[in-house]
Amino acid sequence: MTGSPQQIFVVDDEADARAMVGDYLRMHGFEVSLCDGGASLRRRLAEVTPDLIVLDLNMPEEDGLSIVRDLKSRSTIPIIMLTATASPIDRVVGLELGADDYLPKPCELRELVARVRSVLRRAAQARPAAEPAAGAARPEGGFRFGRMIVDTETLRLRDEAGTEQILTRSEYALLKAFLDNPKRVLTRERLLDIADARDPDAFDRAIDVRINRIRKKVEPDPANPRFIKTVRGLGYVFRPDGD
Repeated sequence: MTGSPQQIFVVDDEADARAMVGDYLRMHGFEVSLCDGGASLRRRLAEVTPDLIVLDLNMPEEDGLSIVRDLKSRSTIPIIMLTATASPIDRVVGLELGADDYLPKPCELRELVARVRSVLRRAAQARPAAEPAAGAARPEGGFRFGRMIVDTETLRLRDEAGTEQILTRSEYALLKAFLDNPKRVLTRERLLDIADARDPDAFDRAIDVRINRIRKKVEPDPANPRFIKTVRGLGYVFRPDGD
């Protein structure tokens, strides 16, 4: 690894689990800060912004989902959730709130490192400005479809009134996949490949959760989408003109 090591925050109220994950990540070249809950995480965030957070969902003082909700409302820091229950409900809620990936506890540490690297790679790929898609106008620093402007520098959505919303990196990766492939039907498999969001646990509705999250941000009426349309039995198609 070249340059400064990437900074990972590990948040877990169990001291042994926290130390074990931290030691393994350090062994693979990451710089690690350990936090025992939401309060210590926020104190550390006031000092430095990490490249990624590994977050236990089941903590007594403040549950991880409320931490995800708070962080994703004001930042684009990637988050990998760890959940001891392995509950699909926790996964769906976490993804809805903007988390980038998840693993059940106890997790295989080699897989955790692979997930960390995958999410960091996705975050890095999301940073460069994208080429405008056919049918989408390209203002400086982003591109437009309908009444929305996607700022490729800050990963924010802006409407014509100037109202802004933050895109998570996983949302941006999927939206970019659509913008790069306008008017083409994309299967869930293809979207997972393009956006580098494949889930080894085959949680096959995760892509639908993320697309629904994007629709809530870009569609005038998310229940009747104009731009990201479902093609029954096939997948999704992006219509930049809203037809």
